Amino acid sequence: MPGAARLAVVLLALLVILPARAQVSSHQVETWRQAIRRALFIPDPLPAVHPRIWSSFSPAPGVTIDRVTYSTQYGMLIPAIVYRPAHVSGKVPGIVVVNGHGADKTSWYSWYTGVLYARAGAVVVTYDPIGEGERNDDHKDGTGEHDKVIDIPGVAPRMGGLMQTDVMQGVSYLLSLPEVDRRRIAILGFSMGSFVSSITGAIDPRIRAVLLTGGGDLDGPGGYWDSSHAVMCQAGPWHALDFLGDRPAVIFTLNARRGPTFIMNGTRDTVVAIPEHGQAFFDDLRRRVIAMNGSSTNVFQAWFDPGASHRPAWVLKVAAQWLDGQLHFPLWPATTVAHLPVVRIGDWAEANGVALGKSSSREDRDAGLEAVEAGVPRLTPDQLTVVPRPQWDQMRERFVYSVWAKDAIAAAENK
Repeated sequence: MPGAARLAVVLLALLVILPARAQVSSHQVETWRQAIRRALFIPDPLPAVHPRIWSSFSPAPGVTIDRVTYSTQYGMLIPAIVYRPAHVSGKVPGIVVVNGHGADKTSWYSWYTGVLYARAGAVVVTYDPIGEGERNDDHKDGTGEHDKVIDIPGVAPRMGGLMQTDVMQGVSYLLSLPEVDRRRIAILGFSMGSFVSSITGAIDPRIRAVLLTGGGDLDGPGGYWDSSHAVMCQAGPWHALDFLGDRPAVIFTLNARRGPTFIMNGTRDTVVAIPEHGQAFFDDLRRRVIAMNGSSTNVFQAWFDPGASHRPAWVLKVAAQWLDGQLHFPLWPATTVAHLPVVRIGDWAEANGVALGKSSSREDRDAGLEAVEAGVPRLTPDQLTVVPRPQWDQMRERFVYSVWAKDAIAAAENK
């Protein structure tokens, strides 16, 4: 075994035997962060972003959209739609939206979130996860392409690492903008994105605030996340972090050392295990995190929506108020956030000709959300395409899942 590999094994063994409830030092926090990055094969240093703005337009008064690409692992590109406030002075906060399974920058909640928080005065990055949209081999949305299991040791953790890297590159892109305040960066994760964002918040201290919805209920051996059918993006990466011991407590302790976290779930979520992971589950997890952290400072808050199921709750007023408390939106004076108007998403969708889909049209899912009203128009997939199709066809190998998979397999087989 090479010397570097022996050192890594010894290090991981030492981490496992750390007492689960001991207050951890700053040195231990950094050691864990580096070990997680190595276990998920996250590049160190991160790739340079090399951003390119392809075009811009205004979807609504006061909001500008930039069609952007920037770099990620293996020299590949991320296509992103970036929402900016058209008229604001001084430094502004930044937000990265991390979608759920099968969703991308063309999903209703991505563009609604982008316009909503740009109107508040933030720069909001939405992007295609690997295998979706412009990162899909057939340039299609909603395919779940990345879920096909590649049964080669080390590839699933690399998928997890790619998803972490993609979020971190979104943060790097925000920090490349002179108007963005590096102390006011947030990531919003829904469903699969909640899992990804939980880990990203643990390993990237550049992030100020993390808001999770439809998840955040990280559990232990043999639990929901270990046994997830989504092997490539959830179960495989979660197993790769077994060496942490009490993985949920470690992840949320690392998040606490970074900054605040807010977890939002419906009590009747039919996708993740919230009916089993209710208040008592989060209370116990919180106690373990406080013991590791040494105090309750920045330890996550858990909020429940009675009767609600699986949905992107960060458009609710309670989420907007929490985010405003962390990011201080320049166009939303704190005294007015509580008085912002709301709209039921089902009514908004009908009025704007937005198709929600069968499950999302349920009252306990997306349709019943009482979202902050922001005059969000319907945006089409054509409007939210970054690279014109002729150029995309020429650059296809810089975007698509199959090319990433080939590179990841080669890396795993030649480790």
